Amino acid sequence: MGYSGYEWLWLFFAYSFSGWVLETVTAAVRQKRFVNRGLVNGPLCVIYGITGSALMLVCRDLRGIWLFLGSMIFSTLAEWIAGHVIEKMYHERWWDYSHVKWNLDGYICFPISVIWGILGFVTMRWGAPLLIGVFRMIPVTPAHLVIWILSGILILDVAATLCILSGRSRRIRQWQGVDSWLTGVSSRLERRIYGWVDRRIQNAYPEATYRRELQAEAEQRKTVFAYGLCFYKIALLLVVGAFLGDIVETIFCRLTAGIWMSRSSFVWGPFSIVWGVALAAATMLLYRYRKYSDRFLFFMGTFLGGAYEYTCSVMTEIMFGKVFWDYSKIPFNLGGRINLLYCFFWGFAAVAWFKIFYPVISGWIEKLPICAGRILTWVIVVFMCCNMAVSTMALIRSNERSQGIPATQSWQQTMDERFPDERMEKIYPNAIKVE
Repeated sequence: MGYSGYEWLWLFFAYSFSGWVLETVTAAVRQKRFVNRGLVNGPLCVIYGITGSALMLVCRDLRGIWLFLGSMIFSTLAEWIAGHVIEKMYHERWWDYSHVKWNLDGYICFPISVIWGILGFVTMRWGAPLLIGVFRMIPVTPAHLVIWILSGILILDVAATLCILSGRSRRIRQWQGVDSWLTGVSSRLERRIYGWVDRRIQNAYPEATYRRELQAEAEQRKTVFAYGLCFYKIALLLVVGAFLGDIVETIFCRLTAGIWMSRSSFVWGPFSIVWGVALAAATMLLYRYRKYSDRFLFFMGTFLGGAYEYTCSVMTEIMFGKVFWDYSKIPFNLGGRINLLYCFFWGFAAVAWFKIFYPVISGWIEKLPICAGRILTWVIVVFMCCNMAVSTMALIRSNERSQGIPATQSWQQTMDERFPDERMEKIYPNAIKVE
């Protein structure tokens, strides 16, 4: 799947437009009139574009029924995350499946998930090759020019939407003018398809409900450091999760393989970023469900953990050309990237985290003085960002050395001196180069 950057953008816009048409027509049929269901004012549903593009990367190795299941799981997860993010940012619910059987908080439901699986399967098998074939038929210069124009319009559209929704821009009238122009473009296109359309935000999601924070909680946020779920707590939990994950994996390798083995993701310190991101993401996504039953948390942890581990395996292989774990020898595995037993481990970890560890660690964090806690958090964030940057460069250079690429730039020479192959093998003993 060796697509160029322009081809990926072409797929993004194609998926976004197709998603906009699908959502708008569906809403029109239900409400007996045409309604714009896009997230921006232009005829684009960017959630479809992002999800479709990411789906082609994550599920590229899947075939048959596994492609259907992978598409269903990944798309459902994307829809669930998008629903939470939108409600967190704008205090609004932009879709609601509460009236549909087998739903989860109205964000996702089983029938829609099946539809996502079918759409993903069709897109991967036939849609993407067809779209790429059409793009390659266009002369290079006009094709690239179209992509640049579409990208510029989308950036302008997103900027106008955010400024209007926030109401904080000093040039609100100018942004409203951009908003109206883009809405007019959509409206003209809509009339060609079916009827007329009202303004986007007010009429696209009539079921939207506003969610206000309780006054008591707002007061506690002023006096307690990192109260509830906020940036400072998530940042510290990510670091804590990365550290604890590395320790757990190191002990696990000792007990199962009989050897002490580095499980760190970074060149500095015992930090497994896969565990850190997993812990932070799980806390954000499952925070409101933390008091649910153990069975519910186990199921969600198994589902989310498996999807997350599979995605990490694909992305690290694409970025660094190496496989950092392989479960091919373990029964019930999927491409060696995940296996059923370890997915269950994610489920048990979710239960243990929310029922045992999170209340304790969260309480410790909230006991920090506000000023000292903020300073400490930012120091740790800066260190982890530098650690990630250096680790990425070291891995890239390690891959270049395996390909016989000489060090011609200063950063390459520095990586060769500080992180030679011997040291990299100690830090990443399980990393296998993909041929």
